[in-house]
Amino acid sequence: MSHRPSTPSGRVTSAKIVIAGGFGVGKTTLVGSVSEITPLTTEAIMTSAGVGVDDTRQVPGKTTTTVAMDFGRISIDRDLILYLFGTPGQTRFWFMWDELVRGAIGAVVLVDTRRLADCFAAIDFFEHRRLPYLVAINCFDGMQYHDPQDVRDALAISSDVPVVACDARNRESTKHVLISLVEYVLTMRRSRAVAPA
Repeated sequence: MSHRPSTPSGRVTSAKIVIAGGFGVGKTTLVGSVSEITPLTTEAIMTSAGVGVDDTRQVPGKTTTTVAMDFGRISIDRDLILYLFGTPGQTRFWFMWDELVRGAIGAVVLVDTRRLADCFAAIDFFEHRRLPYLVAINCFDGMQYHDPQDVRDALAISSDVPVVACDARNRESTKHVLISLVEYVLTMRRSRAVAPA
């Protein structure tokens, strides 16, 4: 019998978060590392049809790719459950993004600093839709090669958008990213509520 976390009043708050970024940046890994359920993935074997379309030079061991979405769930505390939806990274699957972001409170844009340009489209997408997001620098091989401020400058994003380092393979690191996003969204909502009309 599963126990569902709840507040003293029995009310559970849930929120949807989108995990986005370029091809092979670690979105599926991030969802899998933190999900308390076996994540639903739509990984497919990469075939010869992707040759010349998917640039695998920076991820030579990659043999599968997300073709629809990844889905996971994590309970942050007794009364907050986050539902995670990982987007596919290739542009040919972006027609699904509008549906995936519907109802989301915010997004994580996962970046690989070796391929920083791969995340520009995701940032533009969320800025255009005015969906709060943060940038998470995936530290491959446990190494952070660039300072968060340098990444912020390179991406030309607003100073209020959080930029944090993480290891997409590590549950605690990923959980910290998600908590940072929720805190950022709450701060933004509070500031909008008190802003003069």
